[in-house]
Amino acid sequence: MIVDAQHVSRVFAMSAGPVVAVRDVTLQIGQGDHIAIRGPSGCGKSTLLHMLGCVDAPTTGTLLFGGEDVARLSDAKRSRLRLRQIGFVFQRFFLLPMLTARENVELPLSEAGVSKRERQARTSELLEYVGLAARADHRPSQLSGGEMQRVAIARALANRPQLLLADEPTGELDVATGEQIAALLNRVNVDGTALVIVTHDQTLASRARRVLHMRDGAIEREVIA
Repeated sequence: MIVDAQHVSRVFAMSAGPVVAVRDVTLQIGQGDHIAIRGPSGCGKSTLLHMLGCVDAPTTGTLLFGGEDVARLSDAKRSRLRLRQIGFVFQRFFLLPMLTARENVELPLSEAGVSKRERQARTSELLEYVGLAARADHRPSQLSGGEMQRVAIARALANRPQLLLADEPTGELDVATGEQIAALLNRVNVDGTALVIVTHDQTLASRARRVLHMRDGAIEREVIA
């Protein structure tokens, strides 16, 4: 088991009173799982994803990652866990504009203390994997939206995470490019990485083996393919 979330909730203190963004969610994510999270805007999908990625801590409930209670980890250990065990892909890519594709992918490897030789080899391997070996020295401004998302996926995979979390990864892309990114993410999952995707994209969600439907912060139902 990678993630074991038991009755987790996330409450935000607001001036008008507390807002419950995630409500009493119990969820397990195992090796090789492929999960899509769907639901209307504002229903808590992204907040849940942030908790699964150990970015936000649950207000109540217990979240175990690899058997460890995330709430008991120091900030440094949680940061290390995110760097080493979890990859993140976002709707707007968040590539550093002054760096090339190669340098963007290499960055998390450098942060993890990987040697220069290993970083270069791993980066070349990943850019080949996502079909961008020929664009390695291009900066984000020289890449299409689909190419930028491919770089973002390569960066997320740099440290060989157990779990890849994607928040609307096709939201900024046209239909044809979105289908290409969906196929790439499916390949990542088939190759052994557990995948959880928040999406409004029916095509992307249809590839998942488990689809969680959220409403008002809770998982309303789960559909297993």
